[in-house]
Amino acid sequence: MTVVIGFEGSANKIGIGIIRDGEVLSNPRRTYITPPGQGFMPSDTARHHRAVILTVLKESLEQAELKPADIDCVAYTKGPGMGAPLVTVAIVARTVAQLWGKPLLGVNHCIGHIEMGRLITKANNPTVLYVSGGNTQVGFSLILDKKKPLIFYSRY
Repeated sequence: MTVVIGFEGSANKIGIGIIRDGEVLSNPRRTYITPPGQGFMPSDTARHHRAVILTVLKESLEQAELKPADIDCVAYTKGPGMGAPLVTVAIVARTVAQLWGKPLLGVNHCIGHIEMGRLITKANNPTVLYVSGGNTQVGFSLILDKKKPLIFYSRY
């Protein structure tokens, strides 16, 4: 059974989830909240992520009742998103992968949302419109073989 730990921090929320063959074992998160009327500055958001990421990592492993040796792969959000928070998460994910001797997988943020939706709904060949404040993508997946969906998308 494959166990993957995934680091997500493309905007104001940071989370580290662990899945085993599609089952979510843990998914602790922290949210950076700005004062009312202010937006998220990438540098402030990255500072928040740096301050909490190791605590969230520890919580994720504890909630899943796993040790680093139980993890098969480390995944992280490669983009799109805010640059500084993405870099923060990528550095920690890369460091964890190196320290634990695990393969590293960069994941497109939008495709991650689409695939999580497919997992939760068990939808086959969905047509997806992914709309976000920072990016919009239209995509669909075509499953030619049950192991590997092909995902096509366009950025707007």
